[in-house]
Amino acid sequence: MFNQFLEKARSLTLKKEPFALALVVNRQLPSSGKPGDKAVIEKDGTVTGWIGGGCTRGIVLKEAAAALKDGKPRVVRISPEGPGESRPGVVDYNMTCHSGGMVEVYIEPVLPRPHLLILGKSHVAMALSRLGRAMDYPVSVVARGVDQYAFPDAEQVMDTSIVGPELLTPNTFIVVCTQGENDEDALQQALESGLPYVSFVASRAKGNAVFRALRQRGLTFEQLKRVKTPAGLDINAKLPEEVAISILAEVVAFMRSEEMPQATSTTPTETEENDKIFINPVCNVPVEKATAKHVLEFEGMNYYFCCDGCKATFEKEPEKYALKEQEAH
Repeated sequence: MFNQFLEKARSLTLKKEPFALALVVNRQLPSSGKPGDKAVIEKDGTVTGWIGGGCTRGIVLKEAAAALKDGKPRVVRISPEGPGESRPGVVDYNMTCHSGGMVEVYIEPVLPRPHLLILGKSHVAMALSRLGRAMDYPVSVVARGVDQYAFPDAEQVMDTSIVGPELLTPNTFIVVCTQGENDEDALQQALESGLPYVSFVASRAKGNAVFRALRQRGLTFEQLKRVKTPAGLDINAKLPEEVAISILAEVVAFMRSEEMPQATSTTPTETEENDKIFINPVCNVPVEKATAKHVLEFEGMNYYFCCDGCKATFEKEPEKYALKEQEAH
């Protein structure tokens, strides 16, 4: 099992996939997880390893998903007493399983480096590619007529004006460095990706002119106000390398912000992944459908439960916990 844990962590790291590490650090019997038990939790909720079953598993899945979203580690404490005095970095849950016990699990997100997607082939784009790779960021360059030899550090250099969907991941940061070549087309594609970080290398006057053109194309004010232009933090940059440094500094600041915005679109893959999980309506804890301890049918819909306690509570008052039709989809 330990070898599987290590191999899974290594495999996800090589594929630049985000995951969370969960480690049981403390317990009181009869909790099934014991100190030293560990697991790799993927973004779709797949678990490799062992951190306990029942309520513990569902709660850890929920907090692992939250850690992958906010990038912050946390200790999860699950006990019959439930939430007590608030402590920084500790999230308290009530143990609803009849078996009782207490367990504390440390969860740490492992996030891939930001993927830098550069649209354009300008001198700023070249400098950004060099410095981005120096920071160990995967770099992709997309521009019509681009010289691949001008971007030796980029992982991908694509001679096209079209941004393929394979380049757009939740961890992608888009910088438009077209500087006069297809500005509107490139910025429109960047905005329609729905990704939270889009910057445009341009003066304020040039940026406003491009915005007016995009408004005529039907883009909304809400979309346009997300663009960071002039791109980068204000460090009075003049040289291409200085502009690149200011942009990378802005990417870091954006990534480390307390509440980094999420992508505005949901991909089919994410929807499929969510179909594997059911939110227990009694305790609001995710339950893996394939491993649920109990499944009850009520008014034509299946309800999945992680423990005896939640099942019994639901059976007493099913109307109270039954999901409305719009919540079920």
